[in-house]
Amino acid sequence: MNNQIVDLAANNIRILSAAMVEQAKSGHPGGAMGGADYINILYSEFLNYDPNDMTYPHRDRFFLDPGHMSPMLYSVLALAGNFSMEELRNFRQWGSVTPGHPEVDVLRGVENTSGPLGQGHVMAVGAAIAERFLVERFGEWMSHKTYTFISDGGIQEEISQGAGRIAGFLGLSNLIMYYDSNNIQLSTKVEEVSNEDVAKKYEAWGWRVISIDGNSAAEIRNALQMANSEKERPVLIIGTTIMGKGCVDIDDNSYENRTSTHGQPISAAGANFVKTIKNLGGDPENPFQIFAEVEELYASRRKVLQRWSETKREEENAWADKHPDLAAKLEKFLTGELPAIDFSSIQQKANDSTRSASGAVLSVFADEVENMIVASADLANSDKTDGFLKKTTAFQKGDFSGAFLQAGVCELTMAVIMNGMALHGGVIPVCATFFVFSDYMKPAVRLAALMELPVKYVWTHDSFRVGEDGPTHQPVEHEAQIRLMEKLKNHSGQNSVLVLRPADAIEASVAWKMALYNTQTPTALLLSRQNIIDLPAKSNRFEEAVQAEKGGYIVKDSTEAPQLVLLASGSEVSTLVQAGDLLEKEHGMKVRVISIPSEGLFRSQPKAYQEHLLPKTAVRVGLTAGLPVALESLVGEDGMVLGLEHFGYSAKAEVLDEKFGFTPQLVVEKVVAHVTTLNKQFISQEA
Repeated sequence: MNNQIVDLAANNIRILSAAMVEQAKSGHPGGAMGGADYINILYSEFLNYDPNDMTYPHRDRFFLDPGHMSPMLYSVLALAGNFSMEELRNFRQWGSVTPGHPEVDVLRGVENTSGPLGQGHVMAVGAAIAERFLVERFGEWMSHKTYTFISDGGIQEEISQGAGRIAGFLGLSNLIMYYDSNNIQLSTKVEEVSNEDVAKKYEAWGWRVISIDGNSAAEIRNALQMANSEKERPVLIIGTTIMGKGCVDIDDNSYENRTSTHGQPISAAGANFVKTIKNLGGDPENPFQIFAEVEELYASRRKVLQRWSETKREEENAWADKHPDLAAKLEKFLTGELPAIDFSSIQQKANDSTRSASGAVLSVFADEVENMIVASADLANSDKTDGFLKKTTAFQKGDFSGAFLQAGVCELTMAVIMNGMALHGGVIPVCATFFVFSDYMKPAVRLAALMELPVKYVWTHDSFRVGEDGPTHQPVEHEAQIRLMEKLKNHSGQNSVLVLRPADAIEASVAWKMALYNTQTPTALLLSRQNIIDLPAKSNRFEEAVQAEKGGYIVKDSTEAPQLVLLASGSEVSTLVQAGDLLEKEHGMKVRVISIPSEGLFRSQPKAYQEHLLPKTAVRVGLTAGLPVALESLVGEDGMVLGLEHFGYSAKAEVLDEKFGFTPQLVVEKVVAHVTTLNKQFISQEA
C-alpha cells in the first residue's frame, strides 16, 4: 500500500469535512478531521459490502455513534462514490441528503440515524446479536462484521455501560468498536470531567482492547487485522487522535487540539480556513474535489468489493442449492414475510390481565414466528414475556440457538439494542419492562420512531393499580407522554408510534395481531397488571374485538340513539361497561361505551366513522387511569374526562380505585353530576 496515497486520502476527508462545515457555517469539523485516518483505512481496506447493492444483507455494517461527526462519514462515502460533491456542498441545507446528523439511508451507506451520543454503538451491539442469531440458524457462510465508531462523549454516556457489559458477556467477537480518543469535548477537555481507565473498564467486561496511535495508518491497519482475527471477544480499538488535525492559523502555526474546533467552522474557531486547506494539500478555491490518486484508490477498492460480493453470492447460492428449505426460510426472514397466525384460536383465560394475555400470545409466537427475538429488563416472569422464554432459551456466549435476550436491568440499552436488531434486518425485535420504566427508554423509542423501525414494546403494569409498590412504580403521566408520539408524524406522514392499550384479554390478542403486522412503525402495548372483567359480546368476542384495528369501536350500545357516550382504553373500559349498566338501570340514560385502544389510529379513520362512534348530539365522558389530557380531545367542549391529576399512593389496587373514584358507582355519581350541570333533560325524573 502506498502510504503517501493513504495519507492523501485521509487529508481529502479532512478537507471535505472542513469545507462542508465552512460552507454551511454550521457543524463539527474538529472530530471529523481527527478521525479521518481510521475511517479511510476501514473503508478503503476492510469494510465489505456490495457497491452495486448497498442493501445486500450479508454485508459488514458500520454504525456511527457521534452523529456530529457526519462530515467524516459523508466524505468517506463520497470517496466511495455514494455522495456527489454537490450533495456535500448542501450539507445541513433544506432538502439535502446530508443532514447535520446522519439519518438512516442504507442505499447511500448510512446504516443508522445518530446524534444522541451513546446510541449508535449500542445499535451496533444489536446488529451483532442479530447476525449471531441468523448465523446460528443458517451457517457461518453468512457471517459478517459489525464495526462501530464511538467518541469521548459516547464513552461517558451511561448507556455505554450496558452495551459494554452485554457485548462482553455474550462474547460478540463479530463486533469491532473504534474509540476516537482525542481528549476534546464540546466545552471541556476530557481530563476535566473524567480520569477513568477506559481500557481496564472494557477488559473487565470481557473485551479485547488494543491501544494505538489513531492517526497512524499502519497502526490502524494492524489493529483492524488483529480485531478481525479475534474469535472469542468483542474488540475495542482505542485510537489516540488529534482534534482538528491539520488546522493552522493565519501564520501557519498549528491550531490543532483545540476545544473551539469541535462545534463550529474552523474559521470561527480561530484557525484559518484557507491556510488549513493548503496545509492539507487542497485548493482553497475549490475544496470540494477528490484527488485523482484518491479516486483511483477507491476505484481499486470498488473492484475488490465487487469480487468479494460475487464470491459471497456464489457461496450463498451453493449453500441454497444444498439447503433449499433453509434458503426459503432465510428469504422469508430477510424480506419480512410473516406467518399467517390464527389469532382467534389463541386461548385466553376468562377475566385475565392483559399482561398474562400477552404472555399467551407470545407463547404462540415462540412456536410460529421463528425470527422473533424477545428481551426483558430482568422482569420476564412479571411482564409475562416468560410465555415466550419457556419455549426457548436465553442467549449465552457461543450459543445463540435460543431467541431471548436477558438484558438485565438496563431499559435504555435494551431498547437501543432492539433498534440495532431492526436495522440489521431478518429478525423481529420485542422488548419488555414495566410501563413506568419506559421513561428510561424514551430516547430509544424516539429514534425508533424517527427511523421507522418496527420494534415492539411490551409495557406492563400500566396504571396506578400496580398498587402497593406505590407512586414510584405507578405510571400516571406515561400514557399521555407516549400518546404524543401517536400525534407526531414521521417523515413518511404516518403516526410515528402505534400505541395500543387493550381493554381485555381478547382485545390483547387483537392488539398483538396489529403489532405483529405493523411493519411501518414501532408499536407500544400498554398492559395491565391486574385482572380485567371480560367485555360483553353479542356473539363472538374476538370478531367484535377485531374492530380495534380502527383504533376505536363500540363495546356496548343502546337500542336507540345514545344520549351519553362513555369512552376509555384499557381496564377502564370494563369499569365503564358496569357504570353504563347502572346509568341505564338507575337513571334511564341511553348509553354507548367505546373502547379506544389507539387514539392515533382512531383519528386516522374517516371523519364519518369517527362521528358515527362519537355523535355530536351525545354527551361524552372519558375515563383514564392517567392524566385526563389523554382523552380530552375526544370528549369535546361539553365533555368531561375523569382521570388522575396527581401521583399515586401505596395501597391495594381496589383501595386506590375507591379513593381515586374509579369504581363503577363513583363514576356514575360523577357522570350524573356532570349531566345535571349541563342541564340535560335525559336523566329519568323517577331516578
